[in-house]
Amino acid sequence: MNGTMAASSNRITLGPLVAAIDQGTSSTRFLVFNAKTAELLSHHQVEIKQSFPKEGWVEEDPKEILQSVYECMDRTCEKLTQLNIDISNIKAIGVTNQRETTLVWDKETGEPLYNAIVWLDLRTQSTVERLINKTPGKNKNHLKHKTGLPISTYFSAVKLRWLMDNVEKVHEAVLSHRAMFGTVDSWLIWCLTGGKKGGVHCTDVTNASRTMLFNIHTMDWDPELCKYFDIPMEILPKVRSSSEIYGLMKSGPLTGVPISGCLGDQSAALVGQMCFKDGQAKNTYGTGCFLLKNVGTKPVMSDHGLLTTVAYKLGRDKPACYALEGSVAIAGAVVRWLKDNLGIIQTSTELEKLAADVGTSYGCYFVPAFSGLYAPYWEPSARGIICGLTQFTNRSHLAFAALEAVCFQTREILDAMNQDSCIHLSQLQVDGGMTSNRLLMQLQADILCIPVVKPSMPETTALGAAMAAGAAEGVSVWSLNPEDLTEVTSEKFEPQINPEESELRYARWKKAVQRAMNWETTEPVNNGDGRNTLCKCN
Repeated sequence: MNGTMAASSNRITLGPLVAAIDQGTSSTRFLVFNAKTAELLSHHQVEIKQSFPKEGWVEEDPKEILQSVYECMDRTCEKLTQLNIDISNIKAIGVTNQRETTLVWDKETGEPLYNAIVWLDLRTQSTVERLINKTPGKNKNHLKHKTGLPISTYFSAVKLRWLMDNVEKVHEAVLSHRAMFGTVDSWLIWCLTGGKKGGVHCTDVTNASRTMLFNIHTMDWDPELCKYFDIPMEILPKVRSSSEIYGLMKSGPLTGVPISGCLGDQSAALVGQMCFKDGQAKNTYGTGCFLLKNVGTKPVMSDHGLLTTVAYKLGRDKPACYALEGSVAIAGAVVRWLKDNLGIIQTSTELEKLAADVGTSYGCYFVPAFSGLYAPYWEPSARGIICGLTQFTNRSHLAFAALEAVCFQTREILDAMNQDSCIHLSQLQVDGGMTSNRLLMQLQADILCIPVVKPSMPETTALGAAMAAGAAEGVSVWSLNPEDLTEVTSEKFEPQINPEESELRYARWKKAVQRAMNWETTEPVNNGDGRNTLCKCN
């Protein structure tokens, strides 16, 4: 870092800076990086409230999300000024976001027409069943050849369909051509570039590829897919590359700065981990767990329950790169559940200490299928299960089992990836909030039987968005040439248990997963009095 003082203003001259908005499921962050060294200079974080109006429903307030972005921006700019860093050196802003979370708003008033339906929400299960029932052979992979995705509660199109069917305000706004649909990136970019006074309604290819309305071959919205879900194309944002100038900030301390990068959070982490080569992979441990493997410029379809998704397209004239992805719905969310619902821990750091105290689950297995099971099963009827309990089991064993559950779920995805592509991973690159838990990282290496590599700067998601923004045409303050990229320092966790023990524990986990399957189904239940009653389906 160049620490010379600029004589005239007594401010530190660092060269160009690039900022990133990182809007995740549980918090919003604003981070500022040095474009030459990739060093994180300052950031601010605000937690986001989630509401659960009914069982399986997860919502967030779009206005609170937007407000949190403004607050994080303001506070980070204040911190930079206190550090004597000139905020006029911020040359671009990137946006990265929780994907699939679905919003509809009124383009004339700028008001959201309903809460944001969060990606892991389950209310659309009956919508999904109805759609699958009308496909030939009742096949959930009916649209996979175009979308790379199974028909599932996870993706935005079914959430949007639910909003149009069940929320009068949304239905009316669609009929009167006032409705705008978007994932969180679209909502933020529209608001930050002017909102109802000329805001830019766009998304990037990575977020678009998670809606089920986007054709990953033509790289645009697909009229047949929109017809299948009966969604008017006029409400969709314009699809752009992940690295280009979309518009300028219209208010706040960064007015006039271009927003020039946009990537769904998992794609952003792939870029931030510098996984630009075919075969490189990363796993992000957040609310959920997401393992992405770069498969190059031709999409690879999975035979083992993985998703095919757009990894990035870093410029209008650059090729799109694709990834195979395994998604786990519940990772960090299990910590929140143990804290908020069971009250067995007060903080997430306490979980690591509890688990480390016993060093074993003592035969206890925890399958946190709170939102069904995602990859590789895609089984919405599964529910959470804790099994193998004895009189000896205590909360420390449960804490250990919760951490192991995250690792076993990752192992299932890695196995599927190794079956789908010929290149077996020799190590796993990791990032995200949970990687600060050293016991989890060691467990992960033990259960995968390969080293786990964690960068010393864990904010790779925000870094990826900043890289895309800084490299955009018209900004060009960040070079993405491999020889110019800063070498990231990292820590390596080597496997420490023998593979036989690892296999034994994994086999037991698979047994527990089978027990969790087909829980929420419509089937007769014998009451013991000779009468059958129907078990309710979600």
